[in-house]
Amino acid sequence: MSAASSAGLARMWPNLALMPASFFSMAVGALAWGHAWRAATEVWRLPPCLAHAAAAVGLLVWLALCLAYAAKWRAHPQAVQQELAHPVQSAMAALAPVTVLLAAITLKPLWLGLAWVLLVLGLAAQLALGLWVVGRFWQGGRAPDSLNTSVYLPAVAQNLVAASAAASFGLTALGGLFFGAGILSWLALESMVLSRASLQAAIPVPQRPLFGIQVAPAMVAGVSYMSLTSGPPDLVAHMLLGYGLYQALLALRLWPWIREAAFAPSYWAFSFGVMAMATMALRLLDRAPSEWLWQLLAPVLFAVANVVMALLMWHTWALARRGNLWPAVVGVAAPPPGSSAGSQAK
Repeated sequence: MSAASSAGLARMWPNLALMPASFFSMAVGALAWGHAWRAATEVWRLPPCLAHAAAAVGLLVWLALCLAYAAKWRAHPQAVQQELAHPVQSAMAALAPVTVLLAAITLKPLWLGLAWVLLVLGLAAQLALGLWVVGRFWQGGRAPDSLNTSVYLPAVAQNLVAASAAASFGLTALGGLFFGAGILSWLALESMVLSRASLQAAIPVPQRPLFGIQVAPAMVAGVSYMSLTSGPPDLVAHMLLGYGLYQALLALRLWPWIREAAFAPSYWAFSFGVMAMATMALRLLDRAPSEWLWQLLAPVLFAVANVVMALLMWHTWALARRGNLWPAVVGVAAPPPGSSAGSQAK
């Protein structure tokens, strides 16, 4: 390691306790990457060590971020409270329970007892946090410029991942309840997100990478739907993949506009949707191996997922080497004008 790299990492370590909740997007992407590799191993009979290696990477990233955020709770509780009172950053906190549920799915074949503990904790945490954040949403007082794709996380992402997690542990009926809560919340919120994007001022440049979240709902819903059903994939599965692919193509069309934002951890917003896209295509191929469309899409989307993960990891490591990954100061930004932190904290 070069002297410059060592100096950059040395500058980063003292600030570990300043980790924003949005950094859990790295663990979400890394854990979902492991799930994609597991699906590929099952479909193509790949060496299991590849899936185990990807799962280990995801679990290590998740554990490191959990420890860093726990340190933040201990060292800077006021900063955590400010973050949870913020209309945008509090939604990003929903990523934490999502990682617990993804970790439970990852650990199930390796350590069943711990996986069950994580499942129960994750389901309880996502339900409590989701109701709290969405409950504030209903009380009004938000400024239009605080509305972006992060609003999907508390009600949509958490419930859809909860559905997949419950189904993977054999709790299909419970998973169906979470699936309904997640997919209907998605349909209700999407029109609001599109309305804000099209009728209000342009999304600020630093927030544009969060468009990656837009790719995720249909893909994550598709993975959940496949977990809850059996037999050949039906029209609903086709529809979810089709809409997800449409959103992915839309992201490509908007890429020059998104790339006006310099690389930052916010680009990990693309990871979950891309990994879920690959996993869903692999699940479709597994359930309908003779379908030429899945034979074509599955390897292409799996390759895209691995390229995206490689790029995200490389650029994130480059930020860390320069000492620019972690925040340099304690605290979070004040809520946008027109959105009172006091009212949001209710």
